[in-house]
Amino acid sequence: MQFGHTTEVTKDTRVIRIADAAPEAASGELRADFALPDVLQLEGLILNLDAALRVHTRPHFFSWTQGILQSLVRHEVLVCALRNGQPLSFRAEAYSTHAANAGAFSDAFAQDTGAAPNLVRGWEENGFRPLAIDLAEGGPFAAGALARELARIGASRVLVHGTHDPSGQAASLFVFASQPATLRPRQDYFAELVVPAMHVAWLRTQLVRNEGGAGPKAAAAANPLTAREKEILGWIYLGKSNYEIGAILKISPLTVKNHVQKILRKLDVVNRTQAIGKALELRILNT
Repeated sequence: MQFGHTTEVTKDTRVIRIADAAPEAASGELRADFALPDVLQLEGLILNLDAALRVHTRPHFFSWTQGILQSLVRHEVLVCALRNGQPLSFRAEAYSTHAANAGAFSDAFAQDTGAAPNLVRGWEENGFRPLAIDLAEGGPFAAGALARELARIGASRVLVHGTHDPSGQAASLFVFASQPATLRPRQDYFAELVVPAMHVAWLRTQLVRNEGGAGPKAAAAANPLTAREKEILGWIYLGKSNYEIGAILKISPLTVKNHVQKILRKLDVVNRTQAIGKALELRILNT
């Protein structure tokens, strides 16, 4: 039995054959919502998978997830949770360029004893497929500390997907929190495709950090920025332009630009997004 369709395109002596095999549901029937991505989406998917291979540090992971990954799975906050020994014990990190303090979301996840069990249970009951949650509709997760933090920035739509081990226990969870107006089409489908790559990439960032042996205090001691540069970097983190920062600090945009160039040079990065990622790695923005 054959599913989907087969297309042959002949050019000169070459034959390009594309076989589209639709996935099957657990019952053996075709998934009704299945549709192939278009050319631009496929290109975006390939670029994201390639970017995942290049992630080796936390700044790399930040730059990827808050950069081109947004073209597939738009989110204001990303919470990454890795199982920490026990089945429902997770340690979490949060990434965001939208919120002033991304650490508030990972802290809320850790403090909310019901967050991990509720999310894991819902994900399992959904057949280990991406689970969409509308916080406005209530439910067990909507009453927790993490949901309240997300509500503060209007991120009322949550998409949850993860990985599991051979015994069926959740190995990691990724929580994409979005404002409804910023959602991309077919986010659940693309999350299902990229989360395995996210899991491996994020694990690499943890291994590099452990091998380096530099804890948070040592990283904070390596902060090379002046108070003014740190202040400007904080406004960059909030998405402000040089002109806006100049107006806030009552200095010229050119002066702001000079500070930004010094920040990039001191952090050994090439753009503002990488500077934010490096600053998070060094705990400059979380101290």
